[in-house]
Amino acid sequence: MSPLRHSTNIAARMGRWSAGHRKTAIFGWLAFVIAAFAIGMAVGTRTVDDADMNVGEARKGDHIIRDGGFRLDEQGEIVLVQSHRHTIHDAAFRAVVNDAVATLDRFPQVTRLRSPLAADNQGQISKDGHSALIQFSPKGSYDEAAAYIDTITAAVDDVSEAHPGFYVGEAGSASTGKALDELFKSQLARAGLLSIPLTLGILLLVFGSLVGASIPLLLGLTSVLATMGLLALPSHFVPMDENVSAVVLLIGLAVGVDYSLFYIRRERDERRSGRSESAALEAAAATSGRAVLISGVTVMIAMAGMFFSGDKTFMSFAIATMMVVAVAMLGSLTVLPAMLSWLGDRIEKVRVPLLWRLRRNDEARFWGAILDRVLRRPLVSAVAATAVLLALAYPAIGLHTSISGLDALPRSLKEMQSYNKVNDAFPGGATPAIVAIAGDASDPELQAAIAELRRQALASGAGLGPIDVETAPGGKAVQVQIPLAEKGTDGSSNDALATLRDEVVPATLGNVPHIEYAVTGETASSKDWNDAMKSAVPIVFGFVLAFAFVLLLVSFRSVVIPAKAIVMNLLSVAAAYGIVVAVFQWGWGENLLDFNSNGGVAAWLPMFLFVILFGLSMDYHVFILSRVREYYDRGLSTENAVARGIKSTAGVVTSAAAVMMLVFGVFALMPIVDMKEFGIGLSAAILIDATIVRAVLLPATMKLLGKWNWYLPTWLEWLPNLEHERSPEPVPQQA
Repeated sequence: MSPLRHSTNIAARMGRWSAGHRKTAIFGWLAFVIAAFAIGMAVGTRTVDDADMNVGEARKGDHIIRDGGFRLDEQGEIVLVQSHRHTIHDAAFRAVVNDAVATLDRFPQVTRLRSPLAADNQGQISKDGHSALIQFSPKGSYDEAAAYIDTITAAVDDVSEAHPGFYVGEAGSASTGKALDELFKSQLARAGLLSIPLTLGILLLVFGSLVGASIPLLLGLTSVLATMGLLALPSHFVPMDENVSAVVLLIGLAVGVDYSLFYIRRERDERRSGRSESAALEAAAATSGRAVLISGVTVMIAMAGMFFSGDKTFMSFAIATMMVVAVAMLGSLTVLPAMLSWLGDRIEKVRVPLLWRLRRNDEARFWGAILDRVLRRPLVSAVAATAVLLALAYPAIGLHTSISGLDALPRSLKEMQSYNKVNDAFPGGATPAIVAIAGDASDPELQAAIAELRRQALASGAGLGPIDVETAPGGKAVQVQIPLAEKGTDGSSNDALATLRDEVVPATLGNVPHIEYAVTGETASSKDWNDAMKSAVPIVFGFVLAFAFVLLLVSFRSVVIPAKAIVMNLLSVAAAYGIVVAVFQWGWGENLLDFNSNGGVAAWLPMFLFVILFGLSMDYHVFILSRVREYYDRGLSTENAVARGIKSTAGVVTSAAAVMMLVFGVFALMPIVDMKEFGIGLSAAILIDATIVRAVLLPATMKLLGKWNWYLPTWLEWLPNLEHERSPEPVPQQA
């Protein structure tokens, strides 16, 4: 009987059950995936309401607008007429404007049509007179407007063709939003289609056979599919962000492939060392299965930290990522052993001859050469690696966050070109501050206060003007749109917002009884989000670090291992932040990646990037250290255990990192700059973590610390012993 028969190792017991009940495990997994997807289709996924997207005063303003009778989802469109030669005073310019207005007026779906030639043309003519805006509101919600907006856009394009000397272009929430949605969906499909063959290519290099390469990919894809369906259930309690599907695909494919890769490679290594099929599988379950379990729980704990942010977007991301990691982990510990037990050595069938020969040239030889040099000069290696990480992290000192608006669209998009022209001709007009007022709009005192608000906003320099005032149907609310300086999310705009909120608005509206007011808009949303995140970050970071420390403390019975892991992971995250800031905030990648730099990174990214990277970094850390500890417990010195442990895991860690980098890197092709930042940040961090940190800094510090790596104070000896069990030495396989 195998010594593992009476194991208390949960992963080993799950693997043993799976191998002994292959049909139940395999068909049970397929039934679970199909049922989960069917449930999702039947229940439907609820998304975050627009009025609850923001936080703080901006959220209060959104609710005033919605509750006062305004449609929060009301669509707004603009048609820009522009000429470098003519101005609004020229007959030719006015003829183009009249033609465009007449064209729009023929559509019954066009409401609240405003011409820059009308008497109340506030804000519709640029200061130099070379640009004019035609404004209108398409009927219905976004989905309703998106169904017909192309017809209106085509008519505007006809006007443009009829007047070749003028620029006539349309942009807005419906036309630009639809173009973005179509581009996003096509790029998401493209990202998925690209990531699958790229991942398969890496796995073919790892296994050299089509059968072996297909299993991790199938596990990852089925995990994603099942999670997509299951998300419908919690979405009715915590609404999901609209980008959650992209995040599930990103994380699910990466961890699903990685977990199964760790498991299969260990099983194959044990098999090549001479174990029987059943013994090799049992050893893999007891070692790599345990590492997968610890890694998965660590990632889930890291994701759970986002619940402390109090933000619905973060909470939806937390639920989605925790679920996809849990599903991938469950699949790795249940259906994967059943598949390996069923296939046995047939997992190496359908070999690709060239790749099979390449696979035989162990990549550990390359990392072994590096590791030997690192262990010969551990102090120099540790100092050099730390210096590189700190240099990469340096730009993160100036990290600034902002909420992405239309500036998140690629510059090559036609509707984005119109948006940029509008922003250039009408500074601040595309991202105005909105003063939302709940009260009787006919009240003379309120009307006088609004007039004074407009005057003081212009006099203070906070508002650029012209200022637009709009009364809600029923007269129970008013919104005052005040254009702000610059891009809307930079320092100048935030200073102007502060002047409005702290001085102008209280001095004017604050004296009117029986009203309620708040300042919202893109700048206010970004500012309030940043403030909320600054207060939440210490709590989230503290929760993640504390629980990760405890988990690693119990897993490895050492206080040094978790402390060192936390420091290394923080260095990796800081380096990733630095790269994201340099590329996106400083604008180093603007032309290459086709985006508009707004002087900041996505407001949700730093916290989300931290929890994702911290969790995923533990995959490699736990996997490597589990093997190191295994050799150390067999009697090897720390230096020899480190050398053998890292050399024996170098190939699979490199392969896992390559898979993650490819999956994440594909998302740099997405049209939304937030997704580009996410993809670049994760890819860079995984590369840094798998090379500088795991191949240099980790072994160097372990060599320097020696036996202190495994130090556990006597007052912690009561901790449960969850270390791996020693599996029996391999025995020659019978011919």
